[in-house]
Amino acid sequence: QVQLVESGGGWVQAGGSLRLSCAASGSISSINTMNWYRQRPGNQRELVAGITTSGGSTNYASSVQGRFTISRDSAKNTLYLQMNNLKPEDTAVYYCNARAALTSTPTYLGHWGQGTLVTVSS
Repeated sequence: QVQLVESGGGWVQAGGSLRLSCAASGSISSINTMNWYRQRPGNQRELVAGITTSGGSTNYASSVQGRFTISRDSAKNTLYLQMNNLKPEDTAVYYCNARAALTSTPTYLGHWGQGTLVTVSS
């Protein structure tokens, strides 16, 4: 199985910064794309940012473009999200998502972390 553990969430004032991390572990054969999603109060889960295996290609939601930066350390199976100039509307539970193949099953499937809460006060 694959375990994704997020960390780095917390409380911050508007204009501040936070860095989220997501460590993947388990019987992983390889990881394809990795993504950050978030779910704001009363809203559906939405894609925030994604990154390819090599880290050579990234994509961002328009609402975070220019403020958030996604990166990964493939050797450590770790995903990061640097969040700058945070706004109250960034308040959400942030989830790590990874498409991974297990050593026992070569098919890539999506896996989720438990989420980490980010609260931005005005």
